[in-house]
Amino acid sequence: MAGLINRKLATRGISALNMNQFLLGSRVFASRNFSSATKEMTVRDALNSALDEEMSADPKVFVMGEEVGEYQGAYKITKGLLNKYGPQRVLDTPITEAGFAGMGVGAAYHGLKPVIEFMTFNFSMQAIDHIINSAAKSNYMSAGQISVPIVFRGPNGAAAGVGAQHSQCYAAWFGACPGLKVLAPYSSEDARGLLKAAIRDPDPVVFLENELLYGESFPVSAEVLDSSFSLPIGKAKIEREGKDITITAFSKMVGSALKAAEILAKEGISAEVINLRSIRPLDRSTINASVRKTNRLLTVEEGFPQHGVGAEICASVVEESFEYLDAPVERISGADVPMPYAANLERMAVPQIEDIVRGAKRACYRAAKSVPMAATA
Repeated sequence: MAGLINRKLATRGISALNMNQFLLGSRVFASRNFSSATKEMTVRDALNSALDEEMSADPKVFVMGEEVGEYQGAYKITKGLLNKYGPQRVLDTPITEAGFAGMGVGAAYHGLKPVIEFMTFNFSMQAIDHIINSAAKSNYMSAGQISVPIVFRGPNGAAAGVGAQHSQCYAAWFGACPGLKVLAPYSSEDARGLLKAAIRDPDPVVFLENELLYGESFPVSAEVLDSSFSLPIGKAKIEREGKDITITAFSKMVGSALKAAEILAKEGISAEVINLRSIRPLDRSTINASVRKTNRLLTVEEGFPQHGVGAEICASVVEESFEYLDAPVERISGADVPMPYAANLERMAVPQIEDIVRGAKRACYRAAKSVPMAATA
């Protein structure tokens, strides 16, 4: 790895001292609105194309992780990259998250742009010291002299039938750490635009995907397919406008929230659905502006209720928009238990569409207060 770093730096003529200025100057963000859908793209293909284009545009970008090369990726996100860019830029590693995450942080110190794949973010616990104590804090502890342009990506949250040790959502865990940026895409547009932004960013980014979304197809516009496209980090998207209640969600739960909004509309409740996209920084202004319009708030997440993303959103709204609320805030979350293995219990532990509908009705005083199937907090 040291040889790889030295060769890349030497060929580019980039020193450690001017690397931060170079990276800041290379950031490109799109600020346009996208509406004209022209084709369908899966989330898997969106991630793959984003990696491919960023590796093509910048020789400092490389991918490292378990089975990312010869096997084409555990979820085929890195399909075709080994053949195109070779083993120096698509590195298969042993099963040692602490080892290759630490090597990635060291490479980022020297100006390369590693994209580290965890087969699941549950395995990132093996590398937590490198993520939290090295990647997240080095820029601050060096008074801005050390930039750490690294991306940690992989599936996060519940999948299906994989038990307690492989089903955890880490959005709130990493979202609590200063120095990290934490992104959670929902659609193909999110996945493509946010991953490009993450790779171009000079700071460490935790990129939380969802295994069950990889095969989902979404419409994408010509602008999204442009190689220069990216999305701004820290900006939420209003997926559906409404006037009666604000529903915030991220990752897979955005789809559930949108389906719940369709059901609510048939019963005369107009729900505004916000796709957070970014967990840290959190787009508090968009959330509060929506609540000031609808006067009600329902947060949805797969993670545990205590100290969750929804709890932070509720605190922000109470601090900034309390006088606009016409009802207590509602939180829908995963159950406060380790994920059960049995399919029937697993379903009860993860928020369902009907739970979101019931929560919205409670906030709008359309239903008697009762405990839903999945846990609420």
